[in-house]
Amino acid sequence: MRLQWRNLVLSSLLWTGAQSKKDAPTVESTAFGFIPYNVNYFKDSNVILFENGIEHNVQRSDDGGATWAQVADVPKGKMLELVMHPFDSNRAYILTTETRHWKTDDRGKSWQEFKTGALASIFRDALAFHAGDPDRIIFNGMDCTGIFCDELTVYTTDGFKKSAKGLRQDTMGCHWAKSSEQFTTGQEDLDKNRILCVVKGRFSPWRKDYRLLVSDNYFSDNDGDIQEFEPSLENGHAVKGIVNMATVTKYLITAASGEKTDEMALYVSDDAIKWHRAMMPKSPKIPEKAYTILESTNYSIQINVQTDSPSRPMGVFLSSNSNGTYFVRNEEFMNMNKWGLVDFEKISGIQGVFLVNIVKNAVEYEAKPVHKEIITQISFDDGRTFSDIKCSNCDGKKLHLHSVTDLSNSGRVFSSPAPGLVMGIGNTGDTLQDYSKGSLFISDDAGATWIKGPEGPHKYEFGDQGSILVAVKDEYTEEFQYSLNHGKDWSKASLPHKLRPVQLTTTPDSSSLKFILEAIDNEEPSVHGYIIELDFDGMHEAKCDPDKDLETWNARVDKDGNAICIMGHKQSFRRRKPDADCFIKKEFETPVVKSEPCECTDADFECDFNFVRSDDRKDCVTSVAWHAPDDVCKNNAEGTFKGSSGWRLIPGNQCKRTSGAQRDDQVERKCSESDNPHTPSSGKIGSTQQTLTGGHLYSKIYLQRQGLSKEEDETVLVQTDKGIELSRDHGKSWTPILKDEKIQRIYPHPHFSDVVFFLTKTEKVFYSIDRGDNIRSFKAPFPPTDAENTPVMSFHSEYKDWIIWTGKKGCDESDGCHTIASISEDRGDSWKTLQRYVRRCEFVKEEQRLYLTPEEDLGRKEAKEKLKKLIYCERREKEQNSPTNNPWVLVSSRDFFNEEPEVHFTNVVDFATMSEFIVVATKNVAGQTLQVNASVDGQHFAAAHFPHGVDVDHQVGYTVLDSSTHSVFLHVTMNNVKGLEYGTIIKSNSNGTSYVQSLPGVDRDAIGYVDFEKTFGLEGVAMVNVVANYQSKTYEKDGKKLKTMITHNDGGEWNYILPPPQDAEKKDFSCKVDVKNLEKCSLNIHGYTERKDKSHTYSSSSAIGLMLATGNVGQYLDKGSDTFMTNDGGISWMSVKKGKYMWEYGDKGSIVVIVNEEAPTKVVHYTLDEGKTWENYEFSEKEVKIDDMTTVPSDNARNFLLWSSDGGKVVTFNLDFTGLTGEQCKEDKDPEKSDYYLWSPQHPNQDDNCLFGHISEYRRKKPERKCFNGVVDEELSNIKSNCSCTRRDFECDFNYERQADGSCALVAGLAKPDHSLICKVEPERQEYFEPTAYRRIPITTCQGGAEMDKGSVALPCPGKEDQFNKKHGPSAAGIFFAVTIPIIVAVGVGYWVWRQYGAKFGQIRLGEQSSFDSDAAYIKYPVLVVAGIAAVAQALPLLASSLWRSASNSLGRGSGRRYTTRDSFARGGEYAVVDEDEGELLGDESDEEVV
Repeated sequence: MRLQWRNLVLSSLLWTGAQSKKDAPTVESTAFGFIPYNVNYFKDSNVILFENGIEHNVQRSDDGGATWAQVADVPKGKMLELVMHPFDSNRAYILTTETRHWKTDDRGKSWQEFKTGALASIFRDALAFHAGDPDRIIFNGMDCTGIFCDELTVYTTDGFKKSAKGLRQDTMGCHWAKSSEQFTTGQEDLDKNRILCVVKGRFSPWRKDYRLLVSDNYFSDNDGDIQEFEPSLENGHAVKGIVNMATVTKYLITAASGEKTDEMALYVSDDAIKWHRAMMPKSPKIPEKAYTILESTNYSIQINVQTDSPSRPMGVFLSSNSNGTYFVRNEEFMNMNKWGLVDFEKISGIQGVFLVNIVKNAVEYEAKPVHKEIITQISFDDGRTFSDIKCSNCDGKKLHLHSVTDLSNSGRVFSSPAPGLVMGIGNTGDTLQDYSKGSLFISDDAGATWIKGPEGPHKYEFGDQGSILVAVKDEYTEEFQYSLNHGKDWSKASLPHKLRPVQLTTTPDSSSLKFILEAIDNEEPSVHGYIIELDFDGMHEAKCDPDKDLETWNARVDKDGNAICIMGHKQSFRRRKPDADCFIKKEFETPVVKSEPCECTDADFECDFNFVRSDDRKDCVTSVAWHAPDDVCKNNAEGTFKGSSGWRLIPGNQCKRTSGAQRDDQVERKCSESDNPHTPSSGKIGSTQQTLTGGHLYSKIYLQRQGLSKEEDETVLVQTDKGIELSRDHGKSWTPILKDEKIQRIYPHPHFSDVVFFLTKTEKVFYSIDRGDNIRSFKAPFPPTDAENTPVMSFHSEYKDWIIWTGKKGCDESDGCHTIASISEDRGDSWKTLQRYVRRCEFVKEEQRLYLTPEEDLGRKEAKEKLKKLIYCERREKEQNSPTNNPWVLVSSRDFFNEEPEVHFTNVVDFATMSEFIVVATKNVAGQTLQVNASVDGQHFAAAHFPHGVDVDHQVGYTVLDSSTHSVFLHVTMNNVKGLEYGTIIKSNSNGTSYVQSLPGVDRDAIGYVDFEKTFGLEGVAMVNVVANYQSKTYEKDGKKLKTMITHNDGGEWNYILPPPQDAEKKDFSCKVDVKNLEKCSLNIHGYTERKDKSHTYSSSSAIGLMLATGNVGQYLDKGSDTFMTNDGGISWMSVKKGKYMWEYGDKGSIVVIVNEEAPTKVVHYTLDEGKTWENYEFSEKEVKIDDMTTVPSDNARNFLLWSSDGGKVVTFNLDFTGLTGEQCKEDKDPEKSDYYLWSPQHPNQDDNCLFGHISEYRRKKPERKCFNGVVDEELSNIKSNCSCTRRDFECDFNYERQADGSCALVAGLAKPDHSLICKVEPERQEYFEPTAYRRIPITTCQGGAEMDKGSVALPCPGKEDQFNKKHGPSAAGIFFAVTIPIIVAVGVGYWVWRQYGAKFGQIRLGEQSSFDSDAAYIKYPVLVVAGIAAVAQALPLLASSLWRSASNSLGRGSGRRYTTRDSFARGGEYAVVDEDEGELLGDESDEEVV
């Protein structure tokens, strides 16, 4: 039914039904032409505000909802969101779609305008409040003047009396440290001023590089130096990949996620100064996939850790010690939903009592897709023990209740501040049934016993401190019910119309006699919304007599009714007797608890961290070693320390200690038996030789734990002719796995390093999601394809369980086998066919680069989900194998091919998905040439325009080399004669469509590999081998004469490499080494085409500036090889060893190991000082031929593996360098004390260190320090400062070529490029500049100076003349020169994602052959849900959520956030959601979902 809204109040009427004043509550109804939402009480008052989402206004009532009026002073139609101040009961804020907003400090009587200079953020809560000073407010906003909305933050310290001040750019949310009343830093000035922000990485917009920054002076700028610092989160180091942060009671919590894993790490601080990693129990292991921080206390954090995939969400419930560091396990198999919400709620006001729902059939549910069976349990000792719920009038059947994951009202689910009164919707029986089958159940003893109330599901509420219970059936109804004796008896009263309740609520403290019912009718064609006041004030004349009408209610009693202890004390309240004929009438007063301490007993203690109950439940035992204090056992391995007895007092327990021995008294423990024995380093390298069962090595794969993992394994898989073997200790020991299975291939997940698949010849597929700890299986729809160049599996970069499977079918038919692509969203449990007769299907990452997204789709969950489902397939035009008149076509779908796909190209040769582009090669059948098309958004393609001299008929192939610096490097084959292959490297603009020549005559081989390699970790550095004699008339006779060149400015200039002055034996080379003689005497290096193992590279992204290579010094590259090294990014080189060696980097470059590649040896050589000195280590008693040397892909380990063979068996040698030092490097603000130094790369032909418009600094370990870096993934680089633009920041534009003097000139006979075409590629662009012969290098960040790409006049894009004129009018003159042509398209596309997988390294063949599939590397950031933030009153949206979502999305605001109608001081913390994904509840654009 289409809703037709009217924007006026339709009616207001008084309704009492047919009953007298004394017998029934007064009912007063107001009808609206819209559905009210976001209803908010001002604390301790009957003043209410709500939002009119249709007309974007705010309504106010000052009499508890009886009458309503639009707020004064605020312009009509401006409201975007209503926000209540959580720490000042008089203040509220109306945020608008503009930069001016409105505030009140008198509960909405009057409103004043305030200005922020920025729009309210659509990605997260706009306002963040200070718990100690209501005038201190942070405003999270955004600047949408460009194509994208860039986030920023402003603040006020005077309650917006003056305009807000700028805080910081590139923020992903900022908070005051003191965001809750319980939190304190312990220092008055820090409590007042400390701010924490999650910000983008220094170089990168990707979430994997987000950082946590702290400032105590508002991020003030001191001559370009922002006053901020990164707190040390992990072993004295900062951590990147910050998901988000929040304040929970007295704790600050932040979570981080590492690259290539969906596990997370939780960090806690109770003073915003010192941080600790939250330590989870080791046995059994808890996979930390996501956290839901539950309603916590001021003495403990309670969390749910999600342990499995979002498709089968379950978790483990844990509680921390008092400083939030160590967690113990409380309950397994907690029920949760895919948005991270958990069925957990404390009973308000009663310490230690809460209700949970758990999955009864968890083991079966985890293994296969079955119906989830849910049961309800209750705990009376803060989660240490649980029991079933008892129902006194339910024939002894168990009671199960709907909880947080199935909310039907706002606020708390079960309880209120009314002492002991609890209600819920549920059913009796074995398990929880559907909500529609539930009824209302009531308890007046805090959940100990229950009775059944009205039949059917109801909205319910408490009033007058529990004297009144109100319930409205959750369907269209003409009545409501109420009970005045704790639910034993119920009376009915009439409503003015037949209505369906949307929400039933009252004042936050449940002390009022008035209730608010929000409802809708079912009139057509217009549905009306209603606010109905239910007033019980007139039903009883008397106010309760404290002596006669009140009773002392004890929170826990024994079978005789006597008070017993709970959490170390007896709790009691004064409350109205159930049958008393009176009301308490103490509005806005919360019942006072009386507490009496008890002596400590065994029941007051629980098992300590890493201890669990023994089988007889009498003791606490552990299967893991305990942790020793560093100051006691360091350098004293044989010493002892005082350690845990296995018991601890339950956090928050208030029992009185008795004299004598205590159960938690520490006991003597041995340092040698701890998990950190601090054995002094031996100072020696260790080696371990192992012989595998097989004789022929097929593959070896590392399943690398990521930097945030607390595990210590270094897992390696190897496949030989005898099967699969696994090592957890980097090859020191090997264990056969899958012994009886015939595994054909191992498929590691490219985006999640914990996940690996083992393929057989059949449909059966084995897999592990925990690096081989557990191996499971699923059945694929078809046997795996064996078609050439067709990958069997393709994976999604975010969703670990999304798999594309390409199998074969019809092999016994006359047409032969054909391939079918299928998709599973649940890791093989179910499958759907995508396309038939395919060559390749793959997911395409499209988010972050949708500058072409229609405005109405921006921020919308539905549009975002479509992007995540984008798949490209290359398939036959007709469903048959014959190639005759049946070319390959490229199609795409955003709905898993439920609808007809979009056809992009026919006659497709191949396509490549790079880090920023999709590049497609198509064949011109008539001319037998190839055409390249590129897309930056996955839907709009543009033909590539090649420079003069490249677009010739004999193009027969392309190799896409790299696209990590906002440009595509493309090798165009110019000569394809076998053994004489070469081509030209061309470089694109930032949208991949216009190319300029970078370097001609570049070597390639017959397969299509090119001698081109980027230097990992450094911007714009690459090396190539050129065919120096390709223009010679005797080229075919002489063959290739190769010479190595290097670029330090992303292909703008190429130079020969200056050799070292002498060789490794301190002898002169045969040619004269001189910078002026490089054409005759240069360093020439064996390149990519000559490598046996393409996965080996010159450089490593974790060893910044270091490179090793083999080659020779001379005029040309020859067959003889020596080994060379550079530690300054290729500017200067050292001769390391005579002969050809293979190498590996370890510990982020602090260790470099080399071994002879050509001859048998028993020695490796290593350097600990960046190649200045080398040491020898003998790893074997006899010489062996080393076939390969490996270590973990990130090069951060201190273990290496040598691979050899002996007697027909594969032999491995583990080299363990951990014994050299046990001290981890530490960073210090004092450069002299720090173990690190800052290194800046430079261009060899420049006097300054400006590269790409800035001076970069990279952190490297000081070579002389004896310490190790460790595996924590942290920021290694920083932009020290931006530089003014110079000629170096520009390259020749399309159709221009570089001249001898370095200038650019138009190629004779060619036309200037048409820059207006950029307007078609970027529909939002308003202007462009005429060509100047230069274009800006895409990765430069230079500012001002010589902006050589800009002409003197800007021109309007076609159809954008009005916007152009408006922009360049007098008011816009100041921003005229802020517009640039080349770089806008690439904003948000992804910086520096150059790490590739396997043997690809960005080289995907487009031409004669194609051998590789997707190489895009993106990171999954799991959910962080923070629930129960006691200082912020937030709840899930329950009132007309879909309507709010629609209304807010029409404004471009994706988060339909609702604030609770009861504050979290009185009712306990409500669920609030925090996660990394922009636009959620502090997260995504769904008002319910957390991704």
